[in-house]
Amino acid sequence: MSNFATKIFKYRSYTPLPFLLLMLIFQEATPASLIVGFIIVLVGEFFRLWGVSYAGSETRTTGGVGGTYLVVSGAFAHVRNPLYFGNLLIYTGIGVMSMALYPYLLVAALAFFIWQYRVIIKEEENYLRNKFGQSYEDYCNEVPRWIPTFSKYKNPGLPQPEFNLKAGLKSERRTLQAISVTVLLLIILYLVTN
Repeated sequence: MSNFATKIFKYRSYTPLPFLLLMLIFQEATPASLIVGFIIVLVGEFFRLWGVSYAGSETRTTGGVGGTYLVVSGAFAHVRNPLYFGNLLIYTGIGVMSMALYPYLLVAALAFFIWQYRVIIKEEENYLRNKFGQSYEDYCNEVPRWIPTFSKYKNPGLPQPEFNLKAGLKSERRTLQAISVTVLLLIILYLVTN
């Protein structure tokens, strides 16, 4: 992994903070934006939770790209990067909820995160390709990188971790806390300013 990609990977949890701060400062929420945005946030978190309930806490590492399994079950059977897809929906939902400098701030945030995830995904894919070889190539040929498909990848017999919702919720604790605080702040700011 290149030094640049390593830094991007290591600090990926902190890069949303400037955008979230701007969305709070410049919020112009409406009842409709709060409801629609929150629904988008919930769909994003659904994909994240579904993903980590299979992939486990390995998705939380900041030390470097890695993985025990080539996970092709659950959300991974529909999209190769369900956590990043979920993140993009969560950021979109927060942007819609806040209506801050809409749509320019949201577009800038999404452009940044798509760029960031492309850097990270390139490293992750290189790791998976080197570790799992043809199995990973076959998976890539069937499952899209970014946008989920309704068709489900049929596991050719790869060992898979068990679905574990309890472990998934434990792994998602920080994300759920961050979402809760942000949503609550947006609602409070809406109530105070209207």
